[in-house]
Amino acid sequence: MKTEELKKLREKDTKELEGMVVEKKRELANAYANRKASNESNLKIVKNTKRDIAQILTIIREKEIVQNLKEKEEKSSTKGSK
Repeated sequence: MKTEELKKLREKDTKELEGMVVEKKRELANAYANRKASNESNLKIVKNTKRDIAQILTIIREKEIVQNLKEKEEKSSTKGSK
């Protein structure tokens, strides 16, 4: 994926990203099947699809980490105000 596409992905919520991962995994399965059946001339499709899946999963994980940090911050701010 290009940098512009990654920026657009970072703006999406996790549900949309998880849906994209499912779709990419379907594409990966089809690419494997096409490669085994010798129907695919572009052999880099599998590699690129795997990379795309990894990048999307990384963005999802980044969002989880940020959310956890915000929750910890909120808990510590409520403890301090008591």
